[in-house]
Parts: sequence; structure tokens; C-alpha cells
Amino acid sequence: MDLALKGKRVLITAGANGIGKVVAEHFVAEGAKVLVCDVDDEAIRIAEEKANVIAIKADVSDSKAVAKLFEEIDRRLGGLDVLINNAGTSGPSKPVEDVTDEEWRATLAVNVDGAFYCARAAVPRLKQARGGTVVNMSSTAGFLPYSLRTPYCTAKYGIIGLTEVMAMELGPHNINVNAICPGNVDSPRLERVNQMASASRGISIEQINKTMLEQQSMRRLVSMHDIAAMMVYLCSPQGRIISGQSLAIDGQTIATEY
Repeated sequence: MDLALKGKRVLITAGANGIGKVVAEHFVAEGAKVLVCDVDDEAIRIAEEKANVIAIKADVSDSKAVAKLFEEIDRRLGGLDVLINNAGTSGPSKPVEDVTDEEWRATLAVNVDGAFYCARAAVPRLKQARGGTVVNMSSTAGFLPYSLRTPYCTAKYGIIGLTEVMAMELGPHNINVNAICPGNVDSPRLERVNQMASASRGISIEQINKTMLEQQSMRRLVSMHDIAAMMVYLCSPQGRIISGQSLAIDGQTIATEY
């Protein structure tokens, strides 16, 4: 299927690693002009060399860094048609009373502040382009409670609120805004999260992995390509009528406790 994305100008935050890297590859395959930002120097170098994307170091939790990032977007892409707010961090796995100020702020800064700063900068450019798409990365933790994950769940609930307000505001400007809510994604991040869960709950990693799959009706991990395919579709003409939605890509999560 031709998704009519050739020449579209796309920003993907945290796009040199993990899910963001796979999303970038899907957009490049559709002929889009892709700029990714990341905080990982080595990943940025590899992305520029091998992925046919423009890669820039930027910490989206820093509003000044985001301002400089968008100056580069103007210079190197000449505007913007698509914003993929992918940057996020898992935060701690511990009881709410043990979460430190630093852990709370760090989790919300990347997940929520970063999405807001990038959206604030992107919207005037999307309006100038006479339309476009924003996709925000939330999680099943954005509408289901996960104990011991207070900062992360709070951030992902917040992303859904941000998405719904933006969709209402921007719809009249031909801009659709949605949230992607992945479940357990087959990725290095999931391995780290499950290791934290194992340590904080005193359960073996094997039991964590077994129970995790039992809590999903399809009994399999989500592929990063599953997420990328949905993002690309939402940005295509075929998906542009979809807006204000929080789309679970999770094989149907039916429980959230280990």
C-alpha cells in the first residue's frame, strides 16, 4: 500500500534507538524526510551513517534544547509535517512513599515536559504547512494502574490528557493528534523494567516474564514494528480522519499485577 508519505517532513524524538529507530525506518521506507533527536551520542552517529536520516543530539526535557532542535528542523527540513513524540523513560519501580523528588521529576520531565515542549514548537509549523499529524507515546499504563510505577503511570495518563486537548484545539487546522498506548514491547527497555520489577517484588525474572504474558489475551509480546506500522498509518491520508484517540497496541491487556 502506498501511504503517500513521500517527501513528508518528520521529527521523531528519541529516534536513534529502540522503538523510535524502528519508527524512523518505517517512515524512511515510505520516502519521508526524517530527522531524529536522541541523547545517545553513539546511536546518533550510527543513525546518520546507516539509517538515511538526519540525527541531532537533543534532550527534549530541556526547553532551550528543544528550541535549538526546531531551529535545526527549519534549517534542514524547511518545516514540519509530522511530530512523533516518542521520547520517554520508565522511571523507578518502588512504593509511592519511596519515590524521590529526583525520580519523580526526571520521569515527568522526559515523558510529559518533553512532549509538551516539542508540541508547542511543532504546532505553528504544522499550521504553516496547512495540516499535519502529532502522535504522542503513552502506554497501557496510561489507562490501567500498575502498582509500584507511580511516576510512570502519572506521566502516561498525562500524555492522554495532552493528546485529547491538542486534538480538540488543532482539528480545525487539519491536524490530527493521537496517542499510541503500547503494552509489553519486545525491547531492551522491557528487559530492564522486568528486572526492576523482579528486584522490587522479590519474584524471579522467569516468573515475571511468565505472568506478564498471562496478563495479555494474545499471549505474545508487542513488536516494535507493530507500533511503527500504526504510527505511519495515522500520518497517512488513510489515517488522517482518526484523531483524539488513545490506541492500545497490546494484544489486549487483561490484568496489570504480577
